[in-house]
Amino acid sequence: MNDKRHPGLTDRFGRVHRDLRISLTDRCSLRCTYCMPADGVPWLARETMLSTDELVRIARVAVEMGIDEIRLTGGEPLLRPDVVDVVDRLAHLSGPLGRPEISLTTNGLRLPSLADALHDAGLTRVNVSLDTLRRDRFHELTRRDKLTETLAGIEAAHASGMKPIKINAVAMRGVNDDEIVDLTRFCVERGYQMRFIEQMPLDAGHTWDRQQMVTGEEILAQLTEHWTLTERGDRGAAPAQVWDIDGGPASVGVIASVTAPFCGTCDRVRLTADGQLRACLFARKESDLRALVRSDATDEDLAAAIAACLQLKQPGHDIDDPGFLQPDRPMSAIGG
Repeated sequence: MNDKRHPGLTDRFGRVHRDLRISLTDRCSLRCTYCMPADGVPWLARETMLSTDELVRIARVAVEMGIDEIRLTGGEPLLRPDVVDVVDRLAHLSGPLGRPEISLTTNGLRLPSLADALHDAGLTRVNVSLDTLRRDRFHELTRRDKLTETLAGIEAAHASGMKPIKINAVAMRGVNDDEIVDLTRFCVERGYQMRFIEQMPLDAGHTWDRQQMVTGEEILAQLTEHWTLTERGDRGAAPAQVWDIDGGPASVGVIASVTAPFCGTCDRVRLTADGQLRACLFARKESDLRALVRSDATDEDLAAAIAACLQLKQPGHDIDDPGFLQPDRPMSAIGG
């Protein structure tokens, strides 16, 4: 089948981009220790935040260039008051590859009241962050006593018909690495998909320590003590390598961004809540699309800026390079 994407979505290394991550806000209702300090971080000024019309316009141009998947992130995207309207408008965009699939990454706290409306608006699936099943540990990790609400949010998403429900956990040495099997079993028993993530240097305090990171190999070593894992074939541009558990249909995935980077097949580009386009999660350069949409720029100008941003993308994130510099922005201000 011929690829109908705009040539501007191909970078100088031949990677074709199909996945646009849009941060709806940098604000969050939790204070996860690996993401931000207890008293939070300075929020983006409200006047710098993209309006819904501005956000949708940029997304429309990207979809018309051939983007066919949009992931809404934050911060906590469900804190945006008009999130249901945002989903509805994005779900009705159309490009050469049809309408984009709309997904969302969330801490789940607002899903009990929003899941049905979001699904009706066109949200097909969610990834919910859940690093522990222990209430005391959840409180310690997030600095909020909200485990019960997060679990209720996961159940609400499942009941709404969204599928699949993916559970994301950052594995941390001496913190929650004793729950790798428990979290996986929790998902297997409920029909969710477990995804473990190697901790990345994206915290606001720049305190990331590779020695505290649990590697993908260590995660798999624990899991294979309890189940037979069969690695699936080519994962394409997906960040997780997936293994079937005891022959399936249950599965578990590992996103080994640090020890087994998948930069060579990366198809993602990120739009921050204040309108900056980033070709890589670890990029130190951004392209200011907010300035364009607030000027007399045409859609063609926007498309050219998107194409130019992708030409800045490097072959890899170089976390293991001695000269690696962590991005100035924390994860909450970039968007996952």
